[in-house]
Amino acid sequence: MWMYTGGLIAVVWTGVWLWLDSQEITTLHSKYVLVTGCDSGFGNLLCKKLDKKGFKVIAACLTEKGADDLKRATGPHMRTILLDVTSSESIRKAVEWTRKEVGDNGLWGIVNNAGRSLPMGPSEWMKIEDFQKTLNVNMIGVIEMTMAFLPLIKHAKGRIVNVASVLGRVAANGGGYCISKFGVESFSDCLRRDISYFGIKVCIIEPGFFKTQVTSLDPIERELHRLWNQLTPEVRESYGDKFLEKYIKVQRLIMNAVCDSDLSKVTNAMEHALLSAYPRTRYSAGWDAKFVWIPLSYMPSCVVDWGLKLVLPKPAKSV
Repeated sequence: MWMYTGGLIAVVWTGVWLWLDSQEITTLHSKYVLVTGCDSGFGNLLCKKLDKKGFKVIAACLTEKGADDLKRATGPHMRTILLDVTSSESIRKAVEWTRKEVGDNGLWGIVNNAGRSLPMGPSEWMKIEDFQKTLNVNMIGVIEMTMAFLPLIKHAKGRIVNVASVLGRVAANGGGYCISKFGVESFSDCLRRDISYFGIKVCIIEPGFFKTQVTSLDPIERELHRLWNQLTPEVRESYGDKFLEKYIKVQRLIMNAVCDSDLSKVTNAMEHALLSAYPRTRYSAGWDAKFVWIPLSYMPSCVVDWGLKLVLPKPAKSV
């Protein structure tokens, strides 16, 4: 009897969840969405898709070339601005411009997509500046952008969509990237609870490994060589002459075997967070996110440590 009752409850709950998940908002033509990091990758593709949907899109690009290329590829309602998320002055100017642009509509959504993954490598290879470069974009930039635009989002009772990563669940490498994404996860959770009373939804996107310009192999190899060259002779000796070559081979293997080239898996999640009447709190994007990294995040640390030790090379003087 209890088994049938439990089964019925599970079926009803699933049906209700699927129905709620499929409900979408209306009147998109009056809703403004600002997306950061639109020169290429996820942000660029998302802006094009939102523009076709009918949103009034404000694409924040780091370079004039990125902004010009995007404007040529989209419709007349696309607006672009130059924005450096590490600059408080640049953010202030973007807020002033956006306030005039949206008027009484407010800002329906902000997608904090701008980010950097490099430098990335063994923690001992990093200088404090290497951590700061990533943290300033991926974490401090997200926080400052969110807080600066919050009044406009509050006015529209809109959405905040923060791009974290599966590496914000499992710290798989050194450098500022994993730290920053753990920070985005924590900030988004606290913010969601604090401002839920005002009708604002906060969503976290957790992509797996995808092939973009910032994660292509050439920049990764150049950064690893740069980090290696800045090490002291003693530290290099402890890792051994072959370590760098082996480490790069692992990165190449990951790029070829794991990284997904279908960026729409991530932008579809971003779209749903903006379009859904009942958006999810978290969206995992990519097969590796769903079947490798998210499950690993619930396992004991020793399991993750063992798995990474199987993949990554050992230093020459390891004990």
